[in-house]
Amino acid sequence: MTIDIKSMGYVRVASTDLGEWEKFAGKVLGLAAGRGPNPDHQYWRIDQVSARLVVFPSDVDRLDCSGWEVADHQALQAAREHLQKAGVEFEEGTKDELDERRVQELIRFRDPWDNVFELFHGITYESRPVVTPYAAKFVTGDQGMGHLVVPVLDDVEALRFYTEVLGFRLRDSMSMPGEFVGKEPGSKVWLRFLGVNPRHHSLAFLPMPNPSKCVHIMFEVDELDHVGRALERVRKHGAKLSATLGRHMNDEMISFYVRSPGGFDVEFGTEGLRVDDERWVARESTAVSYWGHDFGGGN
Repeated sequence: MTIDIKSMGYVRVASTDLGEWEKFAGKVLGLAAGRGPNPDHQYWRIDQVSARLVVFPSDVDRLDCSGWEVADHQALQAAREHLQKAGVEFEEGTKDELDERRVQELIRFRDPWDNVFELFHGITYESRPVVTPYAAKFVTGDQGMGHLVVPVLDDVEALRFYTEVLGFRLRDSMSMPGEFVGKEPGSKVWLRFLGVNPRHHSLAFLPMPNPSKCVHIMFEVDELDHVGRALERVRKHGAKLSATLGRHMNDEMISFYVRSPGGFDVEFGTEGLRVDDERWVARESTAVSYWGHDFGGGN
């Protein structure tokens, strides 16, 4: 028995410059400004959920936490019991935190590398249709808001923790030379890509420390033209391109990467692979991409 996570529900980002985030989220990514209980926070919508991305003022720039949706109270209670048996300490969300996230219940815990996870149920959704600034439609639904890549220090323990404790399923792997992350020459470390729903991966990890507590967050749109238009907005608004347009091997997504004001990247793509767990076989991809994705930003 493991935790039955349905999807990634939201991310919360701490920021020293909300003005930069307003420009980046609204004008570069084309997210829709939402409303929320705290006038000092930014609430961003991509679908009917009240807020998928929340940015709040802080003295640091980093990912504060990610929220993962379970079905209902019974599923969250089962998660509590499972975490207790696994020896993972967790805390209950306060009333203020529930009101801020607009969920009925939540618990919070940290993985062994201090990445903060929240499990929740009962998030609110809006009667007002979402109208994004550039008419892009984001791919969410049963796939959740997108995917997240977090930094870890031990790829073996990370795979065990995320699969055996949290219930993620291995979808794909990619190896890299250990010296890239400070290990001895000739050694190998693993990037693992993990799923919980038809999205190829909702969580992945890179065995390398990162002060922003995040490698990247991915948003998916429904048409290639929306990716191209977003790429033009990156140039127009002077955002830093981290990787050129390309198509990944593992999830087949056509995307680019742009540096966020939080110090981590945002992947913006389309045509991501949907998988069927009953038929899926985990394999090792031999390259990041079929083509493109120059992480020198094309320079």
